[in-house]
Amino acid sequence: QVRFVESGGGLVQPGGSLRLSCVASGMIFSNSAMAWYRQAPGKQRALVATITRGGSTNYANSVKDRFTISRDNAKDTVHLQMNSLKPEDTAAYYCNFASGGPHWGQGTQVTDSS
Repeated sequence: QVRFVESGGGLVQPGGSLRLSCVASGMIFSNSAMAWYRQAPGKQRALVATITRGGSTNYANSVKDRFTISRDNAKDTVHLQMNSLKPEDTAAYYCNFASGGPHWGQGTQVTDSS
């Protein structure tokens, strides 16, 4: 069974940084394009960043030049390095296949502390 476990969220001041991690299981991770999504209060879940099997990346305009997605195939893990955080980055963050799907984890909460 496919499972994603996210971690690394927390309280952060504007301008701060966080590094999120997501460990995948029940799948051949190295064969899968992966993504980070986020859901802010009262809003729909939105795509933040994607990374292909080969490591090519793509970002939502709102996070471009601030966030970096990466993957470690040896550890079945995808990361999201978030720099220069803004209050509008407050959301629950989830990883999943880049194509989406029903296998959502519990997410990890990122909250502006200002």
